[in-house]
Amino acid sequence: MEPGRLTKKERHELILSEVRRSASIRISKLARRIGVAGETIRRDLIELGEAGLINRTYGGATISLMTSEPVIAERGLTMVEERARIGRGAAGLIENGRIVMIDGGSTTYEVARSFSQLRRDLTIITNSVGIASVAGANPSFRVILCPGTYDHREASVLGEDTVEFVRRYNADVAIIGASAVNAEGPSDMVSGAAAVKRAMMARALSTMLVVTNDKFGRNSLERVCALSEISDVVTDSEPQAELCAAIEGAGVDLHVFAGT
Repeated sequence: MEPGRLTKKERHELILSEVRRSASIRISKLARRIGVAGETIRRDLIELGEAGLINRTYGGATISLMTSEPVIAERGLTMVEERARIGRGAAGLIENGRIVMIDGGSTTYEVARSFSQLRRDLTIITNSVGIASVAGANPSFRVILCPGTYDHREASVLGEDTVEFVRRYNADVAIIGASAVNAEGPSDMVSGAAAVKRAMMARALSTMLVVTNDKFGRNSLERVCALSEISDVVTDSEPQAELCAAIEGAGVDLHVFAGT
């Protein structure tokens, strides 16, 4: 496709790719690179800035570091269908009778909800009160809720007690979410949550990362792990080409459950 004929979505992906590569970039350079008018780029930057993906500067843009995130109750109100697709898709990848560690999060909650509806005889180990509750609705499940310090933002327990408790168990798979995902791997804005994710990963034979497409190409406060430490990524739409290549290069299986 010719640069000037790119769709808005394709322009946005190209802009984000250019900004990530250069850390900051001028409107005039983006306009020349993409082959559109400067005013078009300016409107694109406004939209990307409002979405929190970049920081707009005078005459250009810099990459946005994701340092804050809505509380879990608010996150659960967005991308509802996308999270539901991820939940159903992830549940289809897990066999009955498995031991599953699941960390707290709005997307991991949807996975647990689908588990409760579609799977049998799972052992669920979680630090999330909501996940424990929805998983516990399935009478064939054994649900183990971690101790720790309650974080109302995440509706989960965190801290040293949580990490130590997780280390007592073995699991077939750890299912984790993330605040952001880029070629370096997933990252999270809450350090305590990142520590729990790593503890779960260390005790599991495999790790499944479940994320909605709005987390792609972004960065948050604390890196959780490298992409190569993930076994599967489950999402609702194809990542940008750069991230796709990184996922493939890391030997990760990508599962995309797109809408119809």
